[in-house]
Order: sequence, then C-alpha cells, then structure tokens
Amino acid sequence: MTTKIKLKVGDVRSVKILRMGINGEGIATLERQIVFVPGLLVGETAKIEITEVHNNYATAKVVKRDDSSPDRVTPPCPVYSVCGGCQLQHMSYEAQLRYKQDMIRNAFTKSTKLNVEKADLRPTIGTSEWHYRNKSQFAVGMEKDKLVSGLYAPSSNNLIAIEDCIVQNADTLRVNNAVTRLLNDYNVPVYNAAKGTGVMRNIVVRTGIKTGEIQVVLVAGKDGFENLEGLSRDIMNIPGVVSVALNINDKMTSHVFGEETEVIRGEEKIEEVLGEFTYQLSPRAFFQLNPEQTERLYREVVEAAALTGEERVVDAYAGVGSIGLWVAEGAKEVRGMEIIEEAVEDANAHMTRYGFKHAQYVVGKAEAWIPRWVKEGWIPDVFIVDPPRSGCDTQLLNAMISSKAKKIVYVSCNPQSLARDCDHLMKAGYKVNYIQPYDMFPQTAHVEAIVVLEKKKKKKF
Repeated sequence: MTTKIKLKVGDVRSVKILRMGINGEGIATLERQIVFVPGLLVGETAKIEITEVHNNYATAKVVKRDDSSPDRVTPPCPVYSVCGGCQLQHMSYEAQLRYKQDMIRNAFTKSTKLNVEKADLRPTIGTSEWHYRNKSQFAVGMEKDKLVSGLYAPSSNNLIAIEDCIVQNADTLRVNNAVTRLLNDYNVPVYNAAKGTGVMRNIVVRTGIKTGEIQVVLVAGKDGFENLEGLSRDIMNIPGVVSVALNINDKMTSHVFGEETEVIRGEEKIEEVLGEFTYQLSPRAFFQLNPEQTERLYREVVEAAALTGEERVVDAYAGVGSIGLWVAEGAKEVRGMEIIEEAVEDANAHMTRYGFKHAQYVVGKAEAWIPRWVKEGWIPDVFIVDPPRSGCDTQLLNAMISSKAKKIVYVSCNPQSLARDCDHLMKAGYKVNYIQPYDMFPQTAHVEAIVVLEKKKKKKF
C-alpha cells in the first residue's frame, strides 16, 4: 500500500544524503519518504527546498550546502548546473568509478537472488575523462532572434545553447558550431512540430577519431530548405567534413532520426577504426560513442566468449556488426540481426571486406529469427547480446533459453534491465560467471557492463 507523502512543494528542510540514485542524485529520507536531491553526495548535509511531490517520493533543490564530501570536486563546465548532459562533474573520477560499480551491485541485489557479495563483481574500468564522445546530437532553437544548438535542460523545453562541451571531441564540436553559423547565414527556420512550420530540428555530427573523417546529418521536420545546395556545399567546405546527409523526421517524438535519409554531398559513409578493423558508418548506423573504451570492451567480449572455432555464434542487436567482426575469426559461424536496414548492409559489407564468408546479418528482431533458425536445425552455442536500454525482449530471452546455448555474453548500458534479464536467465539454469563494469561515459550516471553467463551442467547421480 502506498503512503501519501506529507511533504509540500516549497517546504525547506535539512537533510543528510544516505546514498546515490541511479541518475547521479543524492538520496535522503524525510518523514519516511525518499527525497532525490541532484548535486549532493553521500554524507553531505544541506538545506533543501522541495520542488516536486509524488505519491511515494519527492525531488528537491539545494538551498545551502553545509559541508563537502571528500569526493567533491569543482565542475569545470560553466553550464553544468543547467545543461543536463552530465550528472557527475561534481564527483571525483575515482568516486565515479566506485559509484558505477555500486549501481551494478544494487541492481543485482534488488532484482536477483545472486549473492552479490560473493559474486565476481569487478571494479569499474575507467577511460579518458574528457573529450571522449565521437558524436554530438544537438537540438536547434531560437535565442534572441538567432538560431542556436545545444541540449534541453532536464525535464524541460528550455534549450541550453552550447558552444563548448568538454566531453565532446573537439573536431565534432568545431563542426557543429560551424554548421550552426551557416544555418544562421542561410536563415534556415527552426521546425515547430506542433504547428508543422519551419525546417531544422537537430544537427548530428560524427567524427572518425582514428580517420579524421566527419559526417554531418541535418535532421529536418520537412525538406523546406530554400538553398540546400548552397548550404550543403558550404558545410562540405568545413575542414574534415566528407559527408553531408539530410534526414526527415516529422513525428512528434523525442527520437532524433526519422526513417528517411539521403546523402546529399560527399561520401555515403565515413570510416572509423577499432583495433585491426575499419568500419564504414552510414548516417543512422549505431556505433559506440567512446571508441577508446569500446576497444577495451570488445577485447573483453572476445576473451569472455573463449571461442575455439567450433561454435555457432549469434550477434543480437548487432548494429553494423561491430562486435561480430571481433569474434568472427574464432567462430564456426556467425549470424546476426538488426532492425535498421542500412546497418545490416554495413554489417554484411564489413564481413565481406574481411573475408568472413561464414558470417551473415539479416534485417529484423532477434526474437523472430532465433526460433526460426532453431526450427531449421541451426542451434546456437554462444549468444552475444548488446540491447538498448530497455534490455532484451522476453521472447529473445526465452529463445536463448530454448536453444540451450552454452554461453551468453551480455553487454548492457542499463543496470536495471541487465539485472532483470539476468534474473530471468538464472531462473532458467544459467549462472553468472562474472560481471565487469565499464565506464563508457565519464561525468554521467551511465555505466556499461559485461555479464558472462554459462549454462549450468546437470548433476550426475
């Protein structure tokens, strides 16, 4: 039974932070109710003001902090407090790594029967703290009769203009700023989804860190540019830019991309290098945002899979086949799937390029393809899954279980869905071998993790 909270908006109280939340906020309790306070760390005391009240929790803002945690540092970003892109710049990096391991620990403690204290939960592997993101997705809006690009403040429609961002790659940011200036020069109007007026919605810039190739995607509500030819030509003249594409998204949605994409100047794809492999990336293809850390993570996947050349491997939620390339050499056969057609084309092209004739990718959902393959007699030995934040579809989990695969290497960006799915698999006879957290996004509350699950052997009597 839910107890109605007694706190009121505007109440000013004193609290002490007891633990950290999954979004990087401090958690206190008042009148037996949870209160989330962004910007505070464990052990800190402060005077807070209640800003929102819900049935079983409240949120608050800091009025005055009384003391400082040993883990507190001064955020170097001038818009950190309002931007919402980062949540942990006020926490030392060593503390961030501990926090992210704790998030995994807490998720498994809450959602599974795994004895987490005895489990092999390893320390979070860190990476470069700054300038690690290879892709920016900035919304556009108007500020003082000028088009600006940036990010929306948390839980609002207030666009924070960003010209400098210390977690973005410098070239990515340089090109975004140059495109923003050109949109002003060409008087391109901002799209209003509610009214269906205007044109521009988002600027997406992706940089090949190892190749220096830069891809620009103009996301528009409609193709209403008065001089797209001139605009695209000038964008191509920005140093480093080799590809300009137009994506149309006329939906009332928080998703950046729509279904229709056309490369209007330059290369169809840009290249990026991870390890010994070169990837070709079309505008909408998913690719990891932190290439330096991705290489470490993929090496871990290869080691965890421990392929001998005799295994049939499924690469689910495959994107452009980025993980599949790393494991193909050690597999008997690789089959993968992805719902974005362009990404599947990229994945198959990658396999062909490196001579992996025993690997193929198809368009569609894993939960549809796996039962079909099993029915045809193709029985997987190893699953490698890297799903979105929502986790694996229940049908896919059941398909993996039905296939009796010996091993599952689960790569996740969400501790809660990861723990939920692992609980499902553990109840069906899989055991957790180990859990390895990776910090893919320093200064944010996000954490990636690899969980290696193995089918329990039946006891002999």
